[in-house]
Amino acid sequence: MTRDLAPATPEAVGLSAAGLAAIDGYLQGLIDEGTLAGVVTLVARHGKTVHTSVMGQKDLARGEPLALDTIFRIFSMTKPVTGVAMSILYDEGLWSPDDAIAKHLPAFEGVAVFDGLGAEGKAKTAPPEHAPTMRELMTHTAGLSYGFNPAEPLDQLYQAAQVWQSASLAQFADKVAALPLAYQPGSKWLYSLSMDVQGAIIEKLSGQSLPEFMRTRIFEPLGMVDTAFHTPPDKLARRATLYRWSPRQQKLVEAPNILGADFEAPPALAIGGGGLVSTVSDYARFAQMLLNGGELGGKRIVSAAALQQQMTNHLSDEMLETRYGIGAQQIRPGFGYGFNGAVFTDPALAGVPVGLGTYHWDGAAGTWFWVDPVNDLLYVGLIQLLSETAPPLQKTTQTMMADAII
Repeated sequence: MTRDLAPATPEAVGLSAAGLAAIDGYLQGLIDEGTLAGVVTLVARHGKTVHTSVMGQKDLARGEPLALDTIFRIFSMTKPVTGVAMSILYDEGLWSPDDAIAKHLPAFEGVAVFDGLGAEGKAKTAPPEHAPTMRELMTHTAGLSYGFNPAEPLDQLYQAAQVWQSASLAQFADKVAALPLAYQPGSKWLYSLSMDVQGAIIEKLSGQSLPEFMRTRIFEPLGMVDTAFHTPPDKLARRATLYRWSPRQQKLVEAPNILGADFEAPPALAIGGGGLVSTVSDYARFAQMLLNGGELGGKRIVSAAALQQQMTNHLSDEMLETRYGIGAQQIRPGFGYGFNGAVFTDPALAGVPVGLGTYHWDGAAGTWFWVDPVNDLLYVGLIQLLSETAPPLQKTTQTMMADAII
């Protein structure tokens, strides 16, 4: 059977149309109560698209409805794509998980570990117990931070270094490497700009810019026609307006892009941890490629072995017990982390009824996806709500989807 997202009925692939309608009903309820402006979803099983839904508004003020081809800012759902770019280069023998990061970015040679601030606000440091590795870079355990928390002394150093104002990914990586690590490499999980540093490695190993590498090696071969690090002028009218919840006004209000810019041309600094825009159909093609073991429509993007490595948990049981995490993605027993995405190692223990080995992530504007190899299922949900208080859409839809499997 071809696994190319051709349409089929839910019942033809063992799904209940009523069960899928129940998920839509739940999401429509959130729109009706004003929690969401709108949502676009896509469900595929056994390589067939069996359900899409388009509900609510692309722009509330103008009363513009969403469409299946509406372009959304997917923020951190960029990370698994960056992971596939790294997996492609792994296939080419250009890096190994046990390499020191410094092998590929020499500025990381001799990096030290933050040990508080000394006199005059200067960082005190300690030597690392080992040099941070590529495996640690791929799993948020290398010692990097995101630099966003002004209450954290180390993050203050990130901000003083103007890491995010870099003119290129190479300069970005050099600035990060000049800062101390937040903790001993491999000793904890901290959500970080590791995937943005991966972007610098991709550029160095491939000789292409990150947007060009993704375009030529991932998006064009997969037929992802609307996925990029910018929205060109001729597509701007299709992009969803971004919202946040205003506690003062008790309603959704238009929000600025938290990455500071909405690009109409390819940016100088392509953020591999969060810079892409996409559509539900495009991202479903990416997700189906993951389920297909690295190919779609007869075009191989990456090897099944490299994807298996990416979609396998790399955290120890001791690390899972520490329960580090970010937002809805709380590392815990049964719920670990592969390369650039979370992995269920024991769904029952984690408390979510998905198949073993389900790989997923989400985005800062509420977007979410998962691929479930056991149930041969993918789900993509796109919304436009910047909010840490957004409902747990991924877990809720995963739970409801279990009831829709016949």
